[in-house]
This record gives sequence, C-alpha cells and structure tokens, in this order.
Amino acid sequence: MDFNKIAQEVVKNIGGKENIAVMEHCATRLRIVAKDNDKVSVEGLKSIQGIGGYFFQSGQHQIIIGTGKVNKVFAIINSQGDIKTEGAKQEAYANLNPFQKGLRALADVFIPLIPVLVATGLCMGLRGFVLQLGVTLSPEVLTMTQVVTDTVFIFLPALVVWSTFKRFGGTPVIGMVLGLMLIAPMLPNAWEVASGAVKPLQLGIFRIEGFQGTILPALIVGIVGSYIEKWVKSWMPSVVDLVFTPFLTIVIGMILAFLVVGPIFTTIEDLVMTAIQGIIGLPLGIGGGLYGAFQQVLTVTGLHHSLMIVETSYLSTLGRNPLNALGTASMAGQAGAAIAFAMSIKNKEERALKFSSIVPCFFGITEPLLFGVTLTNSKVFISGMIGGAVGGIFAVLFDIAPSVMGVTFIPAIPAYLGNNLFGYLSMIAISMGVAMGAVSYTHLTLPTNSRV
Repeated sequence: MDFNKIAQEVVKNIGGKENIAVMEHCATRLRIVAKDNDKVSVEGLKSIQGIGGYFFQSGQHQIIIGTGKVNKVFAIINSQGDIKTEGAKQEAYANLNPFQKGLRALADVFIPLIPVLVATGLCMGLRGFVLQLGVTLSPEVLTMTQVVTDTVFIFLPALVVWSTFKRFGGTPVIGMVLGLMLIAPMLPNAWEVASGAVKPLQLGIFRIEGFQGTILPALIVGIVGSYIEKWVKSWMPSVVDLVFTPFLTIVIGMILAFLVVGPIFTTIEDLVMTAIQGIIGLPLGIGGGLYGAFQQVLTVTGLHHSLMIVETSYLSTLGRNPLNALGTASMAGQAGAAIAFAMSIKNKEERALKFSSIVPCFFGITEPLLFGVTLTNSKVFISGMIGGAVGGIFAVLFDIAPSVMGVTFIPAIPAYLGNNLFGYLSMIAISMGVAMGAVSYTHLTLPTNSRV
C-alpha cells in the first residue's frame, strides 16, 4: 500500500488541506470534517486505490483504510501538525440537521451508560453459567452477586437523568438527585402497584408512584430539568445562585416529573414497547426476521442510535434484551455475504483489502464492512439481509436474549454463558452460512462499482 499516494489523493479530493476543519481517526477509518462540503469530491474519494471504502455519516467524511494503516495516512497528511485533530464530534454536530442532531443527542445520553450495562450483563451471564454447572451458591454469596447484577437496573432511571443533565448542559449532580427522586423508596414501588400489592398515592386527580423500570420518562425529565436549571440561572442573582438554583430546579423538576412528564411519557413508553414486542412476537419468528434483515439498513442511515432507548427499556423492564441477538444476526448475515464476495475476487490485493474491512465486524463495528464491501454490490447486501433474516427467525424461535446491550458478536459471548450460548453461536453460524449460500447462488462476478 502506497500510503503517501493515498494521503495525497485524500487531501486532493477533500478539497485541499485548507478545507479540513478537523481530522481524526479510529481503528480503521480516517474521519474528516470539511469546512465546505461542496468542495469535496465524493466520487474521487470513493475511487482512491487502496482504501476499503468511503461514506459520509454524522457530518464526517469517513475513509476506510484499515487497522494499522489509517494512522500512517493520518500522520502523513498532518506531517506539519497544522491540522486540528480534536473536536471532530463537535464540529460535525454543527453541520447536522435537526433530526440528525436529535439522534446524536440520544446516543450521547445512552453511550456513557453502556459500560456499566455491559459489565452487569456479563456478571449475570457468568452467574448463570456457574449455576448451570451445578454449583450451589449460599444465600449470602447469592445476595452479593445480586448487588453486582441488580443495582444498575434498580437505579437506571436515575442514571439516565444524570447522563441527560450532563449532555444538555445541566449540573450532573442535580440530575442525579432528581433522578433518584423518581425511584425514591418512600414512594409506592411501580412494580408493586402493577401487581396490586400496594396502592399509589392519591393527590387529587393525580396518582403518584415510583418510576421503576421506565426510561423514556427519565430521559424527558432530564431534558426538561436541565433547561429549567439554565432558565433559573439566567435570572438568578449570582450571590444566591449556589442555593436557590438547585432548590428551584429540583422542586419544579419534581413537580413536573410526577404530575405531567411522568404520566404522559410512561404511557407513551408502554405503547411503544407493546408495539415493538408485538412485532418481534409475530408468529413463526417473522418479527425477528424483519429486524434481522433491516437492522443494518438502520446502521447505514445512522438510525440505529434510536434503538438504544428501546434496548435500555427492555433491560429495565424484562432484564433481558432480545434486540442484542437480533442485531448480531443482522451483522453476521452481512459478514457472511462479505466473506463469500471477497473470496470470489481474483485480485489478491483487492481481496486482502476487503477482508481487512470485514474483520472489525466480528467485534461489533460494521461500517467498514458495509461501506467497503457489501454496499458495493446490491446482491451482496441483499444476501446479507437474507442471512440476517433467517438468523433473526432462529433467535426468536429459540428465545435467544441476553441481559446486555452495547456489545455484539464475539465480545458479547460472555453474556451468553449460562444463557443459551449454544443457540447464540448457532444463530451466528446460520446467519453467515445462509448469506454465504445466497451470494454463491447468484454466481457473482459483478464489478465492485455496482453499488446499491
């Protein structure tokens, strides 16, 4: 690979170094925010020899170069150190339309929560695996494991409010306190109210209960609360700001949460979750097939970030997340199709480049594979959708659902220990096998520029 030539072509087609606002890179991709997108030659970037693909997403021009290679191209382009290399996320955000900004903000709220949800899910899987081996845990040890596995889910609404406050410019500790009020132990527990064990508090026409297991109300409370705080700060004298801004934010936020926001958005969340569960629960696994087929289509458009709130709601209410397995099935289908397509390429250099774009998929990063391999040929991409659909049907029929979100494919395997690991691995094999078979069936000898 001629790194100098690739660097020159990138600079030329991005509109020159003077058109680069910010440039960063991840493990496989060069990410550039342009000052003027009209000066960027998209076709020129796509046609650079030696790259794995190009796509524009979230306000960034993303050029797939490959692990261990992208940093070399990055260093060549910025050899003089005159390019801004931090803040691409903020620069790109300014160029997004309102809908894209909404999705980005949603992702910014839930992404910080993923590590603790992953850790909790892995602990659940390990405990289930130990129990399946026939090990008997004493009540004391079992209680200690429950502290590890259940704490995050009990306080999840509070964590959501905290993260939302932080994202929207509020004071995080105020958000945490307001979030804890939603699940305060002195309030009737939402689960106990639902079971009929206790009655909600009755304040006139208002029924007051905790918000255990809810995510959307916590998100809206966080957004509203952060704006209340900024509004109060805008007119509060600085001499008393330290005392009265938190006081008014918490009091006004609590009243709105329990009397307005909570009841409305709890109802909306219940309707959305009922609809999604109804779709996934369609007979013969049809719902799982639809999700497995189209989940990576959502990734292409960037809409997959909106699924985080659904996955979090699943974990909060059911303690398990069927979308995790279905998402992996969708990814495995695209991986199988990409492998079959790459194997059919005669040129060794191009074939190696395709395989370098496939590898990140097995660790949950599908953009290089999608934009560098399967989307270069419509039949390959559709074959991947077919594989994902069959894997999705299998996942629903065999009830494959872990207690985790945020990790997929190989990194998610520990979460399935003691939780139908064999079914999970079988689902991956089926998705990949069907997709590879679909590609082979079409006898592909199509040019790589036959794009979707």
